[in-house]
Amino acid sequence: MFTIGIIAATLAAVAYGLSTVLRAMGARNAAAPSDAAAITTEGGPSLKSTVDTFRDPTFLIGTLMVVLGFGGGAIAARLLPLFLAQTIVAGNLIVTALLGSALLGNKLSGREIAAMAAVIVSLCMLGASASHEAATKHDMAFHWALFGISTAVAVIGVVVVRSLGRRGAIFAGALSGAMYGALAVAVRVLDGVHPVDFVTMLEDPAAWTIALTGAIAFYVQTVALQLGPVNAVTAVLVVGEVGIPAIVGVLFLGDHAIDGLGWLAYVGFAGAIAGAFAVAWLTEGSDSGDKSGDPAPETAG
Repeated sequence: MFTIGIIAATLAAVAYGLSTVLRAMGARNAAAPSDAAAITTEGGPSLKSTVDTFRDPTFLIGTLMVVLGFGGGAIAARLLPLFLAQTIVAGNLIVTALLGSALLGNKLSGREIAAMAAVIVSLCMLGASASHEAATKHDMAFHWALFGISTAVAVIGVVVVRSLGRRGAIFAGALSGAMYGALAVAVRVLDGVHPVDFVTMLEDPAAWTIALTGAIAFYVQTVALQLGPVNAVTAVLVVGEVGIPAIVGVLFLGDHAIDGLGWLAYVGFAGAIAGAFAVAWLTEGSDSGDKSGDPAPETAG
C-alpha cells in the first residue's frame, strides 16, 4: 500500500504541474482579446474575464488534469502520512517551472533556479523524515472544526483577493494553497470510504469541506494565474498545500516523524517556506515589467 501511495502522489504531482501551466495559458488566452474588459477598475480580473477563462479549450484540458491530480492526491492522502503525501505532490513546482519555461516563455534566472532547488531539497527533507504509517486519530468534532475554519478562511480570503485587485496574485496563490491543504486533510479523515458507504460519506462535514475547498481553490488559483507569474503563484501555493496538512497531521491525526528525525522535519518545513517565498519575490521582481504594459502575444502559448 505504501508503494501505491508513492506512485499515486507522483502522478498527482505531474498532473497538477501540467494543469497549472495549461490553465495559465488559458487564462492569458482569454484575457488577450480585450485587456480593458479583463481588468476591473481596481486592477483585478473582472468576472467576465474569469468566466471566459473557464470556456477556453486549453484551460478545460488543464481542468481535466486537476481531476486526475485530485484522484492521485486523494489516494496518497489516505495511504501515506500527510506530510509525506503532500511533499511528493508538491513536486509539481518543478513540473510547473519546466513546462512554464517551455510553453509560456518564462525565463528562469539563476537565483530563481537556486530558490526552487532549495524548496525541493527542503521538501525532500520533510518527506524523508516522515513515518511510513498513516495513522487516523480523529473524532466528529474535528470534522466540524475543519469545515467551519475552512469556510471562514475561504469567505474572508476571497473578499481580500477581490479587494487587492492586481496586487492580489501572491495572496491568491497562498489562499489556494491553504484550500488545497484543507482539502487533503478532509480527504484523509472522510468517513464512509472503507467500506464504501455513500450515505455516511455525504453526511460527513469532511465531504462538505472537500466540495467547498476544492471549488474555492480552483477559482482563486485561476484568478492568481490571471494576475501573476505562474512560478511565483505555484511556489506560495506549495507552502499551503504541504505545510497545513503536515502540521494538522502531526498535531491532530497521529502523523509523526521517524524516531530521531524530528529535527529534519523542522528544518525541511522552515526551508520550504523560506525558499517558496524567495521564488515568489524573485519571480515577481523579474516579471514586473511585463505586467505594466500589454501582454506579449507569445506568452499566450
